Amino acid sequence: FGQGERKMGKHAQIVMGPAGAGKSTYCDTISKHMESAKRTVHLINLDPAAEVFNYPVSVDIKDLITVDEVMDELQYGPNGGLVYAMEYLVEHIDWLLDEIDDFEDDYLIIDCPGQVELYSHHPLMRTIVGALQNLGYKVAGVYLLDSHFLTDTSKFISGALSCLSAMVRLEIPHINVLTKVDLLNKKQRHARHIDKFLDMDVTSLICDLDDTTDNKLHGLNHAIGSLLEDFNMVSFIPLDISDPESVDEVVQQVDNAIQYGEDVEVRDGGRDIDKDDDDGDGDFDRHDHDHGGDDGDGDDDY
Repeated sequence: FGQGERKMGKHAQIVMGPAGAGKSTYCDTISKHMESAKRTVHLINLDPAAEVFNYPVSVDIKDLITVDEVMDELQYGPNGGLVYAMEYLVEHIDWLLDEIDDFEDDYLIIDCPGQVELYSHHPLMRTIVGALQNLGYKVAGVYLLDSHFLTDTSKFISGALSCLSAMVRLEIPHINVLTKVDLLNKKQRHARHIDKFLDMDVTSLICDLDDTTDNKLHGLNHAIGSLLEDFNMVSFIPLDISDPESVDEVVQQVDNAIQYGEDVEVRDGGRDIDKDDDDGDGDFDRHDHDHGGDDGDGDDDY
């Protein structure tokens, strides 16, 4: 390393979330942002069903196994084929470790399948994470949730439970990201509306849920709320890919989680809601404030 350079160590983020959450778009956006900051980034595809990529892939599980191959040879359905392919990867984990062996001190962004059961009750992803950690990687989990979930409280609560399940299951530093914030309408972007979702105001959310469900389900609603409150682990960072500052905030939050570039200041909560409503519209608005700091599947993209 020449003068002024330093070894950053091995770092990786596991990008998770249901189909359509924007994982491929996230990986493409984050990698380009990091490369503009002179980082060497490698994108790893671990989705054996992915067909189209918007970014160059350094390692692709489809070079080892594909869902189509499993379906043809074993007569499995799509979900069973995907789980089998991931089990095959775990059984041949040395293949993955050999593929990334030359990426010393580079940054890995790992695009994962959209089947949530891989993170909720299968041990597969935990095994993969453990193998990376044994190689010396500091690994962060990044769970994406589509901001469209804000339009339906029951759907959002379900998404929050999926986030919590992944956090508990993987036991690694973890960031939850609310994607496609740029697609929210004016009312949905208002601070008073979006804040309760970003900060998981469980009491308010369960009240909203009670208003839209039968009385006989209220006990279940409150039990779910108590679970989220007892763990007190789930919150979200909003991501607007059209705003470089928003992208930078997410990158810095993940960096902080895995201690990458500890000299970089991390912004509070990874977001800036215009509480004072300086421009009078109450919108989710970053540009009114100066933060400082450094200037797969087809339905993933938007």
